[in-house]
Amino acid sequence: MKIYILSFAFLLSFLSENTHAQQAKKPKEVLLIGTFHFNNPGADLAKTDKFDVMSEKSQKELEAITSKIKAFAPDKVFVEWDYNEAAELDSLYALYMANQYFDYVAKKYPKNAFFKENEIFQLAFRIAKSRQLPKVYGIDIKTDFAFDSLLVALEKAQQTTLKDKIFERIKEFEQRDNTNRKKYTLTQLILESNKQSNRNFDLGSYITLFNPAGKFTDLTGADLVASWYRRNLLMYSFVQKITEQKDDKIVVLLGASHIALFKQFIDLDENYKVVELKDILAK
Repeated sequence: MKIYILSFAFLLSFLSENTHAQQAKKPKEVLLIGTFHFNNPGADLAKTDKFDVMSEKSQKELEAITSKIKAFAPDKVFVEWDYNEAAELDSLYALYMANQYFDYVAKKYPKNAFFKENEIFQLAFRIAKSRQLPKVYGIDIKTDFAFDSLLVALEKAQQTTLKDKIFERIKEFEQRDNTNRKKYTLTQLILESNKQSNRNFDLGSYITLFNPAGKFTDLTGADLVASWYRRNLLMYSFVQKITEQKDDKIVVLLGASHIALFKQFIDLDENYKVVELKDILAK
């Protein structure tokens, strides 16, 4: 009997120690930065005016933002770049680290604003270089976003009211963003993109307007929403796989719509916790 009692006591002690170890495990901090695309390629459903991120004022703001994030001390930076094209991103970052990047892209891509203005090169590269990180990680992966098929499904289902509401919402996005770009600084625009109310408004459009599109047996709307969620889940899986045990803090810089979903994922992930940009800039 004493042996059993001792064994049971040992088991309780072992379970208690492991429970304390799990409780003591500190979640990794994820600084989420959702933003509009600085180079404004016009690829989104909502068409918005260009904002000059190359102005002297915006450049100073980017330096100030970078300085604050440097103090946050991230171990890795993740961006909206195709994961299959890591070698090209590595090459561009190596040029950036050697202070040769902008001369290189001015010659190679003289008519392509993406390589000069995009947030990857204007903000993510700055952050990574400020920390002397060896690499910036691309986690984007393309999935179907069949908006044309959605419109066809709406027509077949005679969902005229729903279709009108979708285009009203797109116009609302455009008007809101264009108004903000006229009155806000770059920092204010980025912070606006990361307000939870705007994230909810963005994601709510998928559930409220896109998901019910189509006849009863036509799941075109739900398929489009599922494809959007799938893309972001795949992107988030890259973050989970690439982040190492030794990493305490990371930065994820993506379009604001992606970050809206990433916030949901991280809130459910026991190994990570969200850090908001507004809190970093307030320090």
